[in-house]
Amino acid sequence: QVQLVESGGGLVQAGGSMRLSCTTSGRTFGSYVMGWFRQAPGKEREFVTAISWNGGSTYSADSVKGRFTISRGNVKNTVYLQMNSLKPEDTAVYYCAASRLLARVRPDEYEYWGQGTQVTVSS
Repeated sequence: QVQLVESGGGLVQAGGSMRLSCTTSGRTFGSYVMGWFRQAPGKEREFVTAISWNGGSTYSADSVKGRFTISRGNVKNTVYLQMNSLKPEDTAVYYCAASRLLARVRPDEYEYWGQGTQVTVSS
């Protein structure tokens, strides 16, 4: 059974930091592109950032560039999202996802998904 499990969400004040983790199991995701998406209430799910299978390439939405950093763990079954300088508009459910294709930003281009973790940034 393929699983992606996010953790690390919660409540943080504006300007603060938070790190999300995504742990994979059930298959080897070492060859997959791993991405983070988010969805705020009443809005569509949007791309945040992604990292290539070997960690050598990352790409991010303009709204988070310079503030969010994605990385892969040494064992490659874990992906992290370090979020700094958080803003109230970053409030959303954050999802981890896996794709076989590089440089993809649409949710339908990702095959596997976690259940999401809530991030709330208070002003």
